[in-house]
Amino acid sequence: MEKEPQPQNGWIEAVKTVGLSLFLAFGIRTFIAEARYIPSESMLPTLEINDRLIVEKISYHFTKPTRGDIVVFHPPNEAIICSPNQPLPIKDAYIKRVIGLPGESVEVKDGKVLVNGKTLNENYIKDAPNYPLPSVTVPQGSYLVLGDNRNQSCDSHVWGFVPEGNIIGKAVVRFWPLNRLEGNLH
Repeated sequence: MEKEPQPQNGWIEAVKTVGLSLFLAFGIRTFIAEARYIPSESMLPTLEINDRLIVEKISYHFTKPTRGDIVVFHPPNEAIICSPNQPLPIKDAYIKRVIGLPGESVEVKDGKVLVNGKTLNENYIKDAPNYPLPSVTVPQGSYLVLGDNRNQSCDSHVWGFVPEGNIIGKAVVRFWPLNRLEGNLH
C-alpha cells in the first residue's frame, strides 16, 4: 500500500510561490526586457514625456545596433554638461537614436546631419539642428546618438560617443498611453 503524499504547509507553499515569482521577475527585468518611461522632450516627436516603453535586452548580444535604432544606455561620463551653468549628474539611463556607427564620419552642418559626407534623411526629427558638429569619426565599439528633438537634447553632440558596453537595449514597443500604442519603434 502506497503512502499518500502529505500536503505541505500553506505558508511554505506561499513562500515558494512568492520566491519563484520574484526570481522570474528579476531575471526577466535583468536579462530579457524591462519597462521604461520618457522623462524629457529630447525624443519629440517620436516619444513624448511619460510615454512608457518596453526595452528589449537580448538582440544586441547577437547583432549590433543599426542606424535609426532607438537605444537605452548609460551615458559615458559621470557628469554631463548640458547647460553652461550646471553639470547634470547621471541618475538614470538615457534614450536616443543611433545616428553614427563605428568607423563612420558624422557631421552636423547647415541644419543637416551628414554621415560619410551624405545628408541623412531624417523624417522623424522635430526641427533641424541649429548647432554645428565638426566632422568626427565614430571609434570602433562606440556609437554616436542624437535625440529627435535635436535642439533640446543632451546627446553625443554635447558629450561624445556611447561605448557599446553602455547600451542596455533597444526600445521596441510603446505601451502607454494606449492611444499611442506602437510596436517596432523607429
